[in-house]
Amino acid sequence: MRTINPQDEYLPPGLEGVVGDLTEQWAASDNLGRLWRGDATLWTSADEGDWLGWLTIATELAAAPERFEEIASDVRGRFTHAVLLGMGGSSLCPEVLRVCFGRVEGFPDFRILDSTDPHQIQDCIESIQLKSTLFLSASKSGSTLETSLLTDFFFRLVSRQIGAARAGSRFLAITDPGSRLEAVARERGFWRISHGKPSIGGRYSALSNFGMVPAAAMGLDVARILKSASAMQAECGPASPIESNPGLRLGLALGAAALAGRDKLCLSCSPGIAPLGAWVEQLIAESTGKLGRGILPVAAASLRPSDHGDDCIFASVQLASEADSVQESVLDELRAAGHPVVRIRVRDMASLGQEFFRWEFATAVAGAVLGINPFDQPDVESSKSATREVAEAYEASGSLPTGQPWLRTEWAALYASPALLSAASPSDASSGVPAALKELIASLRKGDYFALVAYVNRTPETAALGERIRSRVAKHSRVAATVGFGPRFLHSTGQMHKGGPNTGVFLQIGGVAGPQLAAPGRNLDFGTVKDAQALGDFAVLCRLGRRALRLDIGGNAVQALRRLDAAVEQALQ
Repeated sequence: MRTINPQDEYLPPGLEGVVGDLTEQWAASDNLGRLWRGDATLWTSADEGDWLGWLTIATELAAAPERFEEIASDVRGRFTHAVLLGMGGSSLCPEVLRVCFGRVEGFPDFRILDSTDPHQIQDCIESIQLKSTLFLSASKSGSTLETSLLTDFFFRLVSRQIGAARAGSRFLAITDPGSRLEAVARERGFWRISHGKPSIGGRYSALSNFGMVPAAAMGLDVARILKSASAMQAECGPASPIESNPGLRLGLALGAAALAGRDKLCLSCSPGIAPLGAWVEQLIAESTGKLGRGILPVAAASLRPSDHGDDCIFASVQLASEADSVQESVLDELRAAGHPVVRIRVRDMASLGQEFFRWEFATAVAGAVLGINPFDQPDVESSKSATREVAEAYEASGSLPTGQPWLRTEWAALYASPALLSAASPSDASSGVPAALKELIASLRKGDYFALVAYVNRTPETAALGERIRSRVAKHSRVAATVGFGPRFLHSTGQMHKGGPNTGVFLQIGGVAGPQLAAPGRNLDFGTVKDAQALGDFAVLCRLGRRALRLDIGGNAVQALRRLDAAVEQALQ
């Protein structure tokens, strides 16, 4: 008998009945078989059948473990550091593995760089030894803006240290066959090129080379991770009884809850596997947030019943060795209050592979229930296009097209979207930032959510301040609230912000200056690239009628976020 991470669900009577009906429908229509056969009519009859390579990738790669053993053998003792240059689905699985497993003796100190923030780039440079660092450039399309710029930037730095002829020996590319990145890798003589599978989208790529090649470079037991995932793959397979299929049960619960108005997934992961929350967040948000529908994941959410309305489904993913009686009693409180609750117990770190597959499968099922294509990301491109327009305008004029602020104070310039201005006016904010924030927060309605998106350096201190601000608003307004750092979140919840329902209220933080690091091949620096991404993001939110406020804070990020936290506290009084 297979050993699977246990899962159980409590669904209140009304929702339980809906899920029961869906289960019967799926059995009668052989929907599970249709999913495994790649029948696109299960979703929207588009190209969904072309994007199901993730269903079998774990067993395919497990059959040839020597490729990962070879990478591990070549890396061991050769490099002091390794840096993955990637975004979204190309970076979040490696981040989960690095943080959860820690550093393996004899293998490089592994880190992830998924930002154009110049502070973050400079911090990375100062924390590694360039001459003995392996850079893993990861991009499925091979043309991801951030990955392309960072690859060129670090290739130039390494070339200055050891010469252009040898610099390629410090680089490994993970990309789809025939991509621009593959062409660059061959031209520059990269040490290795690992191909992705074209039928696997970025956010479903955890168990493909995008997740497993970095795992091998970390010195992890890739074969064991894949074996674990293969067990969950079999448990979710077409031959498995539909009533006990863990991925199907989870997906039907998520989809049915969203249709019933519980379209927020409040997710809590125990400390040892906390980064899994961010990976689940990008998977579900980017997969389901489209056509005015979607499930908003809230990673690291409070599970206290008093902090929430009736628009949430709750999930707890706990490492068995971190069993927490307090957490269990809180889950019991949620259940007693009539909230749907999912509990998953992760047996050990190696069985994280099961969770990658479980949540991928559940997301595909939820997409079918919602009637959307869970494998595309149409609204991500809108921010990319807006960013290109802003960057090109800067290169042509030498200045960013910020427009006129709604309000200017001694420490911030505020810009409001038309949708927010329709409910407020400049005089409403005459008392300064707290008054403007009060207008923004007052626009929250039942079923809405609040999103703090910060285009600043992501550090433990700024993350803690962002979480404090998020928590203040969530508890005061009893709405789901998230915090994301740009441009990282653009490849994650950014799709939900723009393609999902118009229930988001957004507070964007930007304008922080940083080290002058030139972006290779462009007439701008990384700080300007980041600002262009922020302005492009805000422009799309405005165009889509979202309630949004942008604070151009300048100066020191920590100091500004502290002032913002105080202003939010004042606004909520």
